[in-house]
Amino acid sequence: MKKLMFVSAMFVALGICFSVYAQSTVQSGKFQLTTKTAGYTLDKNEGDRAVSIEVDFNTPFDVRPKVILAVTQVDMDRNTNQRYNVEAISVSRDGFTVRVSTWGDSRIYGVAGYWIAHTED
Repeated sequence: MKKLMFVSAMFVALGICFSVYAQSTVQSGKFQLTTKTAGYTLDKNEGDRAVSIEVDFNTPFDVRPKVILAVTQVDMDRNTNQRYNVEAISVSRDGFTVRVSTWGDSRIYGVAGYWIAHTED
């Protein structure tokens, strides 16, 4: 009986330890691209165009995180079609790149939003 109680107590202790160390690591921030961003061409010409900015994490992750982007503002020409794509590329433990693209006759003057990077250890 004592062995059974000891083994049960060990499983409970191990479960608590694993749950404490298996917590998520999360960082978040904002991004913004405008006509003042270096290399910005989303408001000019026609066809495929893209612009990117680098985001560095405050503290590097232990493993490569997953990144979620949320667009909160898009400033576009009302006389053209509204086409855009926003994605996180080149994700590493140290940071990632926000890439905004458009195509056709669309003209974008600015895009802003939030990002969340998370991982489970």
